[in-house]
Amino acid sequence: MNVINIGFDNSKYLKEQSKSIMDRAAQFGNRLYLEFGGKLLSDYHASRVLPGFDPNVKLELLKRLKDKIEVIICIYSGDIERRKMRADFGIPYDIDTMKLIDELREGGINVIAVVVTRFNDQPIVKQFINKLERRNIKVYTHQSIKGYPTNIDLIVSEEGYGANQYIKTTKPIIIVTAPGPGSGKMATCLSQVYHENQMGLEAGYAKFETFPIWNLPLKHPVNMAYESATADIGDFNQIDPFHLETYDITAINYNRDVEIFPVVKKIMRRIMGNKLVYKSPTDMGVNMAGFAITNDDLVQQAAKQELIRRFFRYSCEYVMGLTEKKTVQKAELLMKELNLSPLDRKVVKKAREASILSRKKGKGNEGVFAGAALELKDGTIIIGNNSPLMHAASSLILNAIKELAHIPDEIHLLSPNILRSISTLKSEIFNHKRLSLNLEETLIALSISADFNPSAMVAMEKLKDLKYCEMHSTHIPTPGDEAGLRRLGLNITSDPNFSSKSLFIP
Repeated sequence: MNVINIGFDNSKYLKEQSKSIMDRAAQFGNRLYLEFGGKLLSDYHASRVLPGFDPNVKLELLKRLKDKIEVIICIYSGDIERRKMRADFGIPYDIDTMKLIDELREGGINVIAVVVTRFNDQPIVKQFINKLERRNIKVYTHQSIKGYPTNIDLIVSEEGYGANQYIKTTKPIIIVTAPGPGSGKMATCLSQVYHENQMGLEAGYAKFETFPIWNLPLKHPVNMAYESATADIGDFNQIDPFHLETYDITAINYNRDVEIFPVVKKIMRRIMGNKLVYKSPTDMGVNMAGFAITNDDLVQQAAKQELIRRFFRYSCEYVMGLTEKKTVQKAELLMKELNLSPLDRKVVKKAREASILSRKKGKGNEGVFAGAALELKDGTIIIGNNSPLMHAASSLILNAIKELAHIPDEIHLLSPNILRSISTLKSEIFNHKRLSLNLEETLIALSISADFNPSAMVAMEKLKDLKYCEMHSTHIPTPGDEAGLRRLGLNITSDPNFSSKSLFIP
C-alpha cells in the first residue's frame, strides 16, 4: 500500500489565492497586470517542497478566473539565442513557450500575445518570431531601454516605455508570464501600465511569486530550498527592510525585488501619480501559499531533501561545464546550514553500495561500474547496476516494477530475441560501440515483450506507480536514460561521474 504524505492543502490555496488576486484587481479601475513569476505550469519544485502541492494548481487557478483574464508570455531574446534550457523538461525556452501556449489553450485560457524582450534583430530569434506568426500567434518586440532601470526620465517617456509596442487587451486581469526568470515580465507589465495611463485609463501592477514564501522564516527549509534553486543566478533571500520599517512585520523577499523596489516605486509613481503607493516589495505580492501549509514538519523534511537534490544537480552541471563552481559551493553551504549531507538522502548510500557490488562481481561495462537505487512509495529500496546487457537505470526500473508486480527474480521480462534484435540494430546498422540498453530502449523492448509475455504486461502496468519516487545513480544518466527517467516522473539525482570514459555518449 502506498504511503501518501500531505503537507499542503490545494483547495485552501485555490480559495485564498483567487480571492487575493480579485481583491488586488479591485484596487484598480480598469486593469491589473499581474506578473506571474516561477513556473506557471508543471511547477515540480513546488510539489517537491510542499508535499500535496499540485504542479498544475496555478492552471486550475487561472481556469477559475478565465472569464476575467488574458495571458501574455514574455521571452528574452538572449535566452532564445543561446538556447537556454528548462532543466526539468530538457527543452529550450523557445520550445517551452510553445508548449505553454498549447497547454493554456487546452485549459481554455486565452494567450493574446508573445513578447520578445530586449530584441536585437538576432536571426535565430527572427526564425522563432516567424514560426509563431505563421501559426497566427501575435508577437510583439520590445527593444532594450538605455540606462534601464535607473534612468527613470527616459524609461517613463515616449522614447522608453512609449517606444514599446502596445498590446491591446480586453479583460480586467492580464497574466504576464514566462518560461523562466529574467524574461522581462516586470518591464512588460509596467510598459502596458504606462500606455494605459497615457490613454487616460486606470491600470495597475502586482506580482505573484510562489517563492520565497513571505510569511515563513528566512531560514525555513522551504525558503532555503528556493535560494538553492536560484543559486545559479545568484539570488538570495532576505528580510524585506521596507516592510519591516513600515509595518514592523518581518516578511521574506529576495534580493532582486528588494534592490529594485525603490526604482519600481518611482516608476509607478511617475506613471500613476499617487493612485497607488506600494510601501514594500512584499506589498506588491499576492502570494498566499504559506497559508495553505497544513503540516510544517513534513514540509520542512521535504524541503531539506530538495536542498540535497539541488546540490547533486549543480555538482553534475559543473562537471558538464554548465555552471560555475561557486554555484555548487552555494548549494553545499545551504545544506551545511541545516547540518545536511548527501547521505541524508536514503537512496544515495544504496546506489553507491550497488556500484561496489557490481565491481566485486565484475559486472560493469567498459570498465565502469554503475549503481542505482530507487525508493518506492512504501519505503522499500530497490537497487540495480550496469552490465554488458543494460544500463544501471534499466536494470533498476525492471527490478522495481517486478517488485511492485510481485514477479519472482528468476522470471525474465524481456525476450532474448528482442534483445538480440536491438543489439544487432545498434551494432550493424547504427555502428554503436555501446550495445547495452539504455532505459528508453529497455522500455521499448518491454512494451514489445508485453504483447506475448503476461509477466511483462503486468509489470509494465506498474510503471505509472513510479511517478515521484526518489532515485539516485552513481553516474550521470546518458541521454537515453535521462529521457526515460523524465517520462516516468522520477525525482532523480546522480553523483557527478560520467557513465563512460568516452567523451561522446550517444
